[in-house]
Amino acid sequence: MGCTTTPLVAEAPCAQVRRAVDGVLLLDKPLGLTSNAALQAVKRLFRARKAGHTGTLDPLATGLLPILFGEATKFAFLLLESEKAYLARVLLGSTTTTGDAEGAIVERRPVRVAAQDVEQVLAQFRGEIEQLPPMYSALKHAGRPLYEFARAGQHLERRPRRVRIESLELVDLNSECLDIRVRCSKGTYIRTLAEDIGAALGTGAHLGGLRRVATASWRIERALTLERLAAMGEAERAACLQRPEVLLGELPRITLGATDADGIRHGRACAGQGQRPGRYGLFDPEGGLIGIGEVSGDGQLHPRRLLRAAEFARSAQPAEKHRETL
Repeated sequence: MGCTTTPLVAEAPCAQVRRAVDGVLLLDKPLGLTSNAALQAVKRLFRARKAGHTGTLDPLATGLLPILFGEATKFAFLLLESEKAYLARVLLGSTTTTGDAEGAIVERRPVRVAAQDVEQVLAQFRGEIEQLPPMYSALKHAGRPLYEFARAGQHLERRPRRVRIESLELVDLNSECLDIRVRCSKGTYIRTLAEDIGAALGTGAHLGGLRRVATASWRIERALTLERLAAMGEAERAACLQRPEVLLGELPRITLGATDADGIRHGRACAGQGQRPGRYGLFDPEGGLIGIGEVSGDGQLHPRRLLRAAEFARSAQPAEKHRETL
């Protein structure tokens, strides 16, 4: 991947000192690591004070995991709400306790299906569907993730949730191995989808492997591995950060005058310039990102998520003006 964006932070003399870093990094999460472990590894490499990820990937899964640093974390909800795309390997003929390859096999069945059978079944899952969240998930009940109850042998009542499968394609069918490509809404459990496909085929199934290949408009081809990041010098790593405004994506934008920009930064509403109700990216007269605002039904523009200071928002500023805080 070619990194051509301007660094947001300069190299610091002390590798042990945490610093303020603001920006977005696209990570290719490796197999076997939790999303949090991958996040902590990246955070240490950048010596960042604050960082988070958007959209958990299980240890079994690999692929695109956007890492947000500093002020960029304020816009995490935009990615959490976005569509995701996956390549999934569904192993037909066996079900497991967890719905994936990490669980113990519960049942085996013979597999006699053709590509035509699979295509007919996949058609049933396109569009809006209902899914029952798996017990082995991070979904909370009484403040605790469901997987804690599952590990204790407890199975709780769960409500089905509606999700949307934008596209579902057969990539390959080889004996008991079914490869599919999925583009779906937030909240979709690919493990559950694999199990439901197996049930519809009459063979049973579990998820054998998963790779996230896209989040919103970002593709896995732009992501960096932990190994590559570790091999870089600090300045080279910093140059791979993208600025927080890339998280706005296709969100419509409003450029404010100096007076309104100052008012918004201080938490005051202003006229919405005749824009329709909804969210907007807000910019000052010099093109600096202020944050995200929302136009209400009465035409007023209200601040919702604001950057800490103007210095982090000005795309035109030289990198040396983005001060490092030690």
